[in-house]
Amino acid sequence: MTTTHPAYEAQDFATPGETRTFPNGRVDLLRIGGAEIGRLTLEPGWRWSTDVRPIAGTEWCEAPHFHYHVAGVLRIRTSGGEEFDARPGQVTTLPSGHDAWVVGDEPVVVIDWWGASHYAR
Repeated sequence: MTTTHPAYEAQDFATPGETRTFPNGRVDLLRIGGAEIGRLTLEPGWRWSTDVRPIAGTEWCEAPHFHYHVAGVLRIRTSGGEEFDARPGQVTTLPSGHDAWVVGDEPVVVIDWWGASHYAR
């Protein structure tokens, strides 16, 4: 009996396929398993509406996100007025229509399973 196994893939954020920089941050992208996964590193002082809105050209961030929060505190405000802090160890989903900013002196690092491929374009 012959058993075949699909090839595995392994990549590392230390050598991403693409890096996009923007004021006070960057996104590193991996293309793996038919998906694009992003690691966002956002420095203290970063705010979407200040640093990325000019690139996106929209009033709010319109990319939905599915984040795992690795480091730092990210405050998120939805276009509906809800506001909350996302902290390390949490997983969050964000709908289209939000702003976000770094709280405190520690960089925010998140792994983004949705939305990263269109970030800062």
